[in-house]
Amino acid sequence: MNNLDNLEKLVSLCKRRGFIFQSSEIYGGLNSCWDYGHLGVELKKNVKEAWWKCVVQMRSDIVGIDCSILMHPDVWKASGHVDSFSDPMVDCKSCKHRFKADDIALDKCPDCGGELTDVRQFDLMFKTFMGTVEEQQSTVYLRPETAQGIFVNFKNIQSTSRSKIPFGIAQIGKAFRNEITPGNFTFRTREFEQMEIEFFVKPGEDMKWFEYWKNERFNWYLHYGIRKENLRFKEHAKEDLAHYAKACADVEYRFPFGWSELEGVANRTDYDLRKHVEKSGKELQYFDEETHEKYIPYVIEPSAGVDRSTLAFLADSYEEEEERVVLRLDSRLAPYKAAIFPLVKKDGLLEISQDIYKNLKKNFNIFFDEKGSIGRRYRRQDEIGTPFGVTIDYQTKEDNSVTLRDRDSMDQIRVPVNELVGRINNKLNM
Repeated sequence: MNNLDNLEKLVSLCKRRGFIFQSSEIYGGLNSCWDYGHLGVELKKNVKEAWWKCVVQMRSDIVGIDCSILMHPDVWKASGHVDSFSDPMVDCKSCKHRFKADDIALDKCPDCGGELTDVRQFDLMFKTFMGTVEEQQSTVYLRPETAQGIFVNFKNIQSTSRSKIPFGIAQIGKAFRNEITPGNFTFRTREFEQMEIEFFVKPGEDMKWFEYWKNERFNWYLHYGIRKENLRFKEHAKEDLAHYAKACADVEYRFPFGWSELEGVANRTDYDLRKHVEKSGKELQYFDEETHEKYIPYVIEPSAGVDRSTLAFLADSYEEEEERVVLRLDSRLAPYKAAIFPLVKKDGLLEISQDIYKNLKKNFNIFFDEKGSIGRRYRRQDEIGTPFGVTIDYQTKEDNSVTLRDRDSMDQIRVPVNELVGRINNKLNM
């Protein structure tokens, strides 16, 4: 998918088939907030599980954490968010549209040509109050990133897991930013989910690990089916780096609305840990038992968006063919792994189909569909990315075999019922 017309088609499919809905739709919706439907929540869960398997389960040098969304307000003072996490903003006096000042090259509104207001700072953090009284002392923030929860728990995790540098801490969790100009479907939202690693390394070895994680994260998207021509790196120029960063590169994807960031990999140096040492007065140094060195580690941070990744997998897999629309999702990410189709609902075929469904359901997320012509049922599953269709027909009664249809090639073969689990597993363990 490479244009905005196709984005509209994808948005339409997501609503029609139950992937993604506008939040609070019956009340007119809430801008830039989205709800994941019965298929969307499965796809999103599979994306998160694929990431977790890659960076935690299959490695011995990364452990997980799940931090509270609400944290002590001093965390955000130490990190610099309270003082500097804002964007310059302007409003159009005529049409009332709001823009980031950095995005406006002219002194006129790009939408209507009207006069713009003076630039003012727009706080990107959501504030709330803890307790029963709304006063300054009870102000807390919805976290704008998941990273700080990892940094303040560095010592807890390092000591209890007995991890030795280099090692990482991974987290999947919600974050919140009061964006000025959210949009492009689920690409930029005010409530989003991050998949983030803070990888702690010895100073002096940081750039080696920076390059390592760039390649690791780029290849992860290829491994799960994103086409290489739709991915690229964008290195940040020195003048564009965040104040805490020594180096940064984005993995960009060619979305229907253009090339945009999918994941960032940053060398955050020792900035965050050092700031928390200064603010809290607590010791966050690492002691190397082999060399007897004591130092504050540098940190390499691969930070991916769950919602952006899910959108990229949807967009990259969407294809329109002469007779069908198909999502060529990687089988490991597909919401349903197979769909069961009784050819007819009589002569015992329905009951046989239900038995097969119940047995497969123990191993995979499976869908049962008995309504409509078999061709129409195939098309429905193609459109939501189901890799296999399993048709139970009269021959099943004779030899206990079924027709197994492949989503991508549409090829059909006869398979004994007792081989179905193995066939599907082979596809899922590519």
